[in-house]
Amino acid sequence: MGTLILNATTQTAAGSRVVMTESIKASTSAGAVSATDVRSAGITMAVEDVTLRYGEANGVLALDDVSLKVARNEFCVIVGPSGCGKSSLLYLAAGLNDATSGSIKVDGREVIEPGADRGMVFQSYTLFPWLTVRANIEYGPKRKGLPAEQRKRIVDQYLEEVGLAAFADHYPAQLSGGMKQRVAIARALANDPAVLLMDEPFGALDSQTRGTMQKLLLRVWERQQKTVLFVTHDIDEALVLGDRVLVMTARPGRIKAEIKVDIPRPRSMDVILEPEFIALKRRILGLLHDEIDEDH
Repeated sequence: MGTLILNATTQTAAGSRVVMTESIKASTSAGAVSATDVRSAGITMAVEDVTLRYGEANGVLALDDVSLKVARNEFCVIVGPSGCGKSSLLYLAAGLNDATSGSIKVDGREVIEPGADRGMVFQSYTLFPWLTVRANIEYGPKRKGLPAEQRKRIVDQYLEEVGLAAFADHYPAQLSGGMKQRVAIARALANDPAVLLMDEPFGALDSQTRGTMQKLLLRVWERQQKTVLFVTHDIDEALVLGDRVLVMTARPGRIKAEIKVDIPRPRSMDVILEPEFIALKRRILGLLHDEIDEDH
């Protein structure tokens, strides 16, 4: 088994270190952005001309000159064909891998390694199995050296937020999949990151549990107003959750289109039945189908 890389919010195997209007535009390069420019513009994350190639010069080109910005408190969602580099981009943002070229900055500081300013929630369940729910959520604040009483207040707050106060002393093996992801979200948020990175966090859940988790995430996000970069294959999920949806091309991944989602918040799951929502979904499906056709 490889060495584990741990930060305050995640663990991973070593080696990877709308309804009102529709606005679609081609992606343009973000260009060089200074720390002062980023903060003054209200930008939490800036991805600048990022390219990722696996292997040597003739290796697999996973991402090609990707640039994007995520505003403070924005919920930004990325969709794209399988294998287009969506998750790879999130791993770069988390500092779990190194870009071949380009840079990623959070609050104007370049990402060079995992850090407490970024919380990561994976599709797989990455809780520490030997720790209780409370201890898992407390992990980040404890690593920060926060006093015990402050840690307790933080953990109690997030146990209530995700509806798991009654399960504080349970271990992960005693929880359902949806409950484990609630703990993972609470653990990430308890560390108070500048940006929350979510890699298909509900992909392994059944449809009913997935809907419940989407509503939970919206409720917590609306209260906490965190900056979120969220990857999903589910277009309904993207449009229900996001302020913007970025559509990626097939490999090598590039940003193909940006769709602004002007659905008033708070949002109901019933919005997926609205004609305008369906039209927007069809537009995204068309963009993705074009990529699949071109790839074949």
